[in-house]
Amino acid sequence: MTDTMTEKPDRRRGKGRGNSERSAEMRGELIAAGRRLFAQKGFADTSTPEIVTAAGVTRGALYHHFADKTALFAAVFEAESRAVAREIEDGSSEAPSARAALLAGARAYFAAMRAPGRCRILLVDGPAALGPREVMRLDALHAGRTLREGLAEALAQGDLRPLPLDALTGVLSAAFDRAALDIASGANEAGFLAVFAALVDGLLAPER
Repeated sequence: MTDTMTEKPDRRRGKGRGNSERSAEMRGELIAAGRRLFAQKGFADTSTPEIVTAAGVTRGALYHHFADKTALFAAVFEAESRAVAREIEDGSSEAPSARAALLAGARAYFAAMRAPGRCRILLVDGPAALGPREVMRLDALHAGRTLREGLAEALAQGDLRPLPLDALTGVLSAAFDRAALDIASGANEAGFLAVFAALVDGLLAPER
């Protein structure tokens, strides 16, 4: 009877799965464990032994996938940035006008940043652990990209006053991040949305 039974996969030894699948799963487990710990304790107070224990892997497995704790944090940071970008795109894709898209994007951004620990990872520990230049690079690939693309489209269509795209993106991105930090500390989100609505109205091109 035993020779006709299907052997169950052995998770520890990886039986029944390919190497690439096992590797991807282990990497995902490390990122998920790191995300939980970085959100709860912060980057500086999270140790690599804690990470491997939480992920249920060996220390060697951690260093097989990531050069060090900072490299793991960078992977967590990028995953969070990608999630924020996805939520912004989902929340603003059906907006009927440039004004509506920018305000819908603002609401989606604030909603995305309410995820537990996300402000800490992206806006507090990110610049300290990775450096401002790397944070800007990763943001430009994800959440920052969605803002820039939306502004570029609005400028190209003549919906906004003709302003430098890079400067406009940078100023609004910084304002969004500061607002998210304040909201995470208990500030009233509605007040920030009202301010952003006024800012957007000031950016709109005069009616033609």
